Amino acid sequence: MERAAKEQMLGEIKEAFSNVASIVIADYRGITVPVVTKMRDEFRAAGCHYRVLKNSLVKIAVKGSKMEPLSQLMVGTTAVIWSTEIPQEPAKIALKWAKDEPKFKIMGGYYEGQLLDVAGVDALAKMPGKNEIRASMLMTFMAAPQQFAMQIIAGPTNFAYLLDARKRQLEAG
Repeated sequence: MERAAKEQMLGEIKEAFSNVASIVIADYRGITVPVVTKMRDEFRAAGCHYRVLKNSLVKIAVKGSKMEPLSQLMVGTTAVIWSTEIPQEPAKIALKWAKDEPKFKIMGGYYEGQLLDVAGVDALAKMPGKNEIRASMLMTFMAAPQQFAMQIIAGPTNFAYLLDARKRQLEAG
């Protein structure tokens, strides 16, 4: 690779990593091209990026930034998977592929200034996403008014049941 191409690639890496939500690093050695193509398609469909980048260029790109610890994972044949929107997606899909494809091994990742090991990537995949958090907040906000409405309705409803029970008692008796 000539110097101009390296400079361009380095710029692309820095730009891509400037607003990254999370990164997963995986070893893809021994995986066939059709399988890698399926993986790439699945990552793209989820809004993630899957690229095989030169380790040395990634190390240079993250040097001096908060992502510098990521350099430790850049050893051997590595695939870099990242998302700029949903931090859980690269981890979820990578774990699924690691389970289905034994040659695809997750080496670690990066999330909010922290280097993640395999267990950390697993924990990241299990974190609730934006939609789940929004739904739980909405349910929390709606719980009090719902309980209030049920309490207001409970008095007249119970009184109606009491009158109905008394009516049946008088008819039977």
